[in-house]
Amino acid sequence: MTKPKQRRVANDPDRPAAVSTAAIRVDGLRVTYADGTTAVRDVSLTVPRGEFFGFLGPNGAGKTTAVKVLVTLLEPTEGEVVVNGHDATAAQTAVRETIGYMAQDVSVDAELTARENVAFACEAYGVPRGRRAERIEELLELADLGDVADTPAKRFSGGMKKRLDAVTALVHDPDLVFLDEPTTGMDPKARNRLWDHFRRLNETGTTIFLTTQYLEEADALCDRVAVLRDGRIAATGSPAELKRRVGGQILEVDVDGGRETAETAADVAREGTRFGPDATVETVDDTVRVTTTDAAERGTDYLLALREAGVAVTGFDVDEPTLDDVFFAIADGRTDGFTAGDDGETGPGPSGGTR
Repeated sequence: MTKPKQRRVANDPDRPAAVSTAAIRVDGLRVTYADGTTAVRDVSLTVPRGEFFGFLGPNGAGKTTAVKVLVTLLEPTEGEVVVNGHDATAAQTAVRETIGYMAQDVSVDAELTARENVAFACEAYGVPRGRRAERIEELLELADLGDVADTPAKRFSGGMKKRLDAVTALVHDPDLVFLDEPTTGMDPKARNRLWDHFRRLNETGTTIFLTTQYLEEADALCDRVAVLRDGRIAATGSPAELKRRVGGQILEVDVDGGRETAETAADVAREGTRFGPDATVETVDDTVRVTTTDAAERGTDYLLALREAGVAVTGFDVDEPTLDDVFFAIADGRTDGFTAGDDGETGPGPSGGTR
């Protein structure tokens, strides 16, 4: 975890931003719209400084509503929200000075060049004139747009526009950046380039709060994720932790000799406590499948035992559940065994539409 750091606000270089061990602290957040729809229900979470945090959920789970509260575009119905040490309701200006926000829809001006778009953002965010030229060059290089800095944005691909949009939210050197489904609609190649961009940004110490529907994206980028269901946090943890809660690792061992030999290999797997009492062992043709929480650690001993039993192994592999498995387990309400962590609730929320 990155240690707390002191960052200067670009439009007031002599005033440091508030320092806190947490970039975001939310306690009991609830948002109910005028029509009576509750979009966010009793959400609590803490995001340490420097973390790459993912907010996962399907359309309608409440992700964008929660982010709008965090970036001061929407006031909560109930609860406390503190961003970079500032109350998001009582000190909205202070919050805005220390954050960047990339919304779902690209906001670059297609008629302006990449350089002009970043320059316009510098003006809007109050970046001191003496720093603007250097800052513009830094950000264009960060976005891999230095070679096309003077090209109108209307000539850019969708991925290039997304990268440009992302850096316009960074001109004032914010402590914390919110990315609301930043790669929606992008092709895989463009998405991977933007991922590299976000990784480099996080490596500079910037905290990133990412909302996404792409499980692969969260798995590739995030230190921790929270999964939203019906406006509530159903699970929180690192991608690896959430995968383990689904059902452990799967060890597949291919043997020479067909089904009969595979049954012998399965009996060896079931001996004593080789894989623990919660392991499941099954055979498919000439393959043995062992599902347990520590298949990788115990797999070597199992292979040695098979050799001693005269079973010839022709191949083996260890697979883990994916975040897709986690997501579907939560979406289906199969949340037994999940915990939301120290800063969230567990289990499905009440039914009802969310935004």
